[in-house]
Amino acid sequence: MAKIKTAFFCGNCGAQSAKWIGKCPACGEWNTYTEEVIQRESSGASSVKSRLSSKVSPQSIDDIEYKDEVRISSKIQEFDRVLGGGIVPGSLVLIGGEPGIGKSTIMLQLALQDTGLKTLYVSGEESPVQIKMRAQRLGYKDSSCLVLTETDTSELFRHIAEINPGMIIVDSIQTLTTPNIESSAGSISQIRECAHEFQKFAKETSTPVFLIGHITKDGSLAGPKILEHMVDTVLQFEGDHNNIYRILRAMKNRFGSTSELGIFEMRSTGLREVLNPSEMLISHHDEPLSGVAVGAIIEGIRPILIETQALVSSAAYGTPQRSATGFDTRRLNMLLAVLEKRCGFRIGIKDVFLNITGGLKISDPAADLSIICSILSSAEDIPVNQKACFAAEIGLTGELRPVMRVEQRIAEAEKLGFEEIYVSKYNTKGLEKQFKSIKIIPVLRVDQLFSLLFG
Repeated sequence: MAKIKTAFFCGNCGAQSAKWIGKCPACGEWNTYTEEVIQRESSGASSVKSRLSSKVSPQSIDDIEYKDEVRISSKIQEFDRVLGGGIVPGSLVLIGGEPGIGKSTIMLQLALQDTGLKTLYVSGEESPVQIKMRAQRLGYKDSSCLVLTETDTSELFRHIAEINPGMIIVDSIQTLTTPNIESSAGSISQIRECAHEFQKFAKETSTPVFLIGHITKDGSLAGPKILEHMVDTVLQFEGDHNNIYRILRAMKNRFGSTSELGIFEMRSTGLREVLNPSEMLISHHDEPLSGVAVGAIIEGIRPILIETQALVSSAAYGTPQRSATGFDTRRLNMLLAVLEKRCGFRIGIKDVFLNITGGLKISDPAADLSIICSILSSAEDIPVNQKACFAAEIGLTGELRPVMRVEQRIAEAEKLGFEEIYVSKYNTKGLEKQFKSIKIIPVLRVDQLFSLLFG
């Protein structure tokens, strides 16, 4: 017979303790432990019998049958890109993001798509009328989507057995409760047990399941960390409420790359795919402006041209400020030190502000060259050629280091009408024969780049 007992869980990281403690040894936060009622099976003959009666037996890896995975298209190209090519049957996907960022909208758009699957949209936060209102705003036509407002997993799985859906969307995992756990909805034990039930169901029936999850105030997914370990894919929906663009990023993906991202535009009729993000991320100026340069970066397998903006001004309060939006501040300090040491610029006594347009957060080292150029342009108050872009990594000695897949970067710049691209001298082998309408300018050092740009 099951035995009920209590345990203490950290509300920040999900760590478990037999008694209350002030400071969590796992994450270091204070006063985050709360007591919850949990249920555990008693040890003894029953548990031994259940382990002995398991139908799963060990088998040789050579005897395991393997078939190429068949993916289901979601009819949303950017969504398929982030998933790695489409929806995998039997996969468990967790999507998180800030309130109001568009998680429920994109999931309802997915449910209303003509994917050939009967979709069950389970909502624990909205009424059927509210979901209908949003669906009308999205402009849906005929759909095989079924809506269920239920939070009890026992009733939920009873409905699932009756209608046999081909895909399930749960909004959200924090609202569900299971009768196996005697604690409130949203507690750590409830989230863990409900996710485990959906994981077991997805693997046994090969039904893809999407779980919408809340996030904490620091931006991480709410609930125990084991939730992210249990699911196959973790998607993060990012964006600024003051910006119309949203970025869908894969933080974990067992069926594809984790460096992919999809870009959407939030409109009154829902989320629209941005198939060519380079045009979105590059501003069109009527006249040349100083402090602006365009860099060619790679996100996943996609080349993207991004605009970097820099402002260099005299330090008004004695201590120079260093601020970067969408870029690592420590790397910015390194690039400023290279400019001061290798080029003789007195940047150390000036304020430097850097911004990556479009709300992107980039980590590709190939953006170093465009950042250097925007800083030099702002410091000298001389505009950079609007038809020029840059792709190279900056070393500590001031040399331009080669970057991978430079051909794709040049092809993207050529497609958008750029006339010249500055790359490392070690990256130019055989490139002149491939590209005719764009001039490839090899550069060896940062001081040489300054001479080429500004004389």
